[in-house]
Amino acid sequence: MNASEQLRDELYQRFSPLGRLRLRLRRAVRIAAWWLIVLPLAAAKRIVDVLGALLLLLLGSPLFVVYWLSARSLAFARIERTGRYGVVFAELRFPPPRGMISRAIHATALVRLPILLNILRGDLSFIGPRLVNAGELSARDYAVRKRLNVRPGLVCLWWIRRRANIAYSDELQDDAEYVDTHTLKSDIGIALRAIPAMLYGEGVAAAPDEITLLDIRVDNMTMQEAIDALLARMQARQPAQVCFVNADCANCAFRNPTYHDMLRRASLVFADGIGMKLAGKLLRSEIKQNVNGTDMFPRLCAALEQQGLRLFLLGAKPGITERVRAWIAAAYPRLIVCGTQHGYFSPADEPAMLARIAAAKPDLLLVAFGAPRQDLWVAQHQAATGATVAMGVGGLFDFYSGVMPRAPQWMREIGMEWLFRFIQEPRRMWNRYFVGNAVFLGRVARMRRRIPRATMTPLTSAPGDPAP
Repeated sequence: MNASEQLRDELYQRFSPLGRLRLRLRRAVRIAAWWLIVLPLAAAKRIVDVLGALLLLLLGSPLFVVYWLSARSLAFARIERTGRYGVVFAELRFPPPRGMISRAIHATALVRLPILLNILRGDLSFIGPRLVNAGELSARDYAVRKRLNVRPGLVCLWWIRRRANIAYSDELQDDAEYVDTHTLKSDIGIALRAIPAMLYGEGVAAAPDEITLLDIRVDNMTMQEAIDALLARMQARQPAQVCFVNADCANCAFRNPTYHDMLRRASLVFADGIGMKLAGKLLRSEIKQNVNGTDMFPRLCAALEQQGLRLFLLGAKPGITERVRAWIAAAYPRLIVCGTQHGYFSPADEPAMLARIAAAKPDLLLVAFGAPRQDLWVAQHQAATGATVAMGVGGLFDFYSGVMPRAPQWMREIGMEWLFRFIQEPRRMWNRYFVGNAVFLGRVARMRRRIPRATMTPLTSAPGDPAP
């Protein structure tokens, strides 16, 4: 059948009586979905916004009176913002301070209390995409047009992920995810997750590219910068050992001088986990992003597939690496997995195994023996494997083989993935998380006391400009 015949058949199916009936049924289903699902959801969300704003305005009414008396003005400051469908509105704030009390309020997030009036007017919502200045976004971008289909909010999904150092996606991607999946229940979940997010401080900060935490050198990168650095070394055939350091690794390095020295010599060391983020916040060495192997793996697989680079999987129990290989084949079919090997080999088998890895010529070798054994093993044997880049990945294979479930996204966003791991393996993890984390935080607290008080960074901060 040629192209003209195919077009004729398509037109017939579309404009025949049966085709017209199908089109009408589809239109009726869309309209019914709007009235039965979309409209009630929007109405419920609007009711919650109005009731919440009225309650907070009632509680905050004494503050309005005190501010107006102090500032001797009933006017509001106005900032032009982009609202739903691209309509520009004026965000209301307290005016510039003129008295001591108004200056004290102006120095806090309470200066934005009048924004509750914007919520009552329908300019914005408690939960939605980030509130942006007028003209900040280009309406020609499809992702922006999708974002503008809902009201902006005081708290957004991207803001929470940025505070937890896991904002790996572009802001507009997170906005599109919110627009596609938001419900009243999910909005309540975002509101609850915003509470611990306030304690974590800012997410990606203007910070040095290299910092020192607990006497461990850390390459302070975002996830994308870390992947780019790995690819650059593989493409240049520049040998490199890569390590991920979390709170437990920092404790091991404190007790094990050999491991500590190895971390000093490693080519790249990334901060992994909420413990390292809190340590960076307390010790005035902000960490840009939580660069961990589990979140990096799919992004790294996509980059390796695109560049035609080769991957070798080493470690975990027998059968696990084959299941990870099957996962890769399904998700990234053009990625070359040049070999797999479980981690239960004897010293007598090691020379033959090293020769097999070298013969496979991997650009990247992932080693899952658990820290610090995996990193010490790489430091000793990387040259014999012939791998350009080698890094220890801990329990990563267990996650991607399906043997061990990973914490849900909402637990990762509030920094509680460790609790999920403990629930999965309480006997193995209780000492690491409850005793080890206490030891880790104790060491951080002792180091914080050495920092001059005048230069300390506060642990909490309220959302300011740009709005969350």
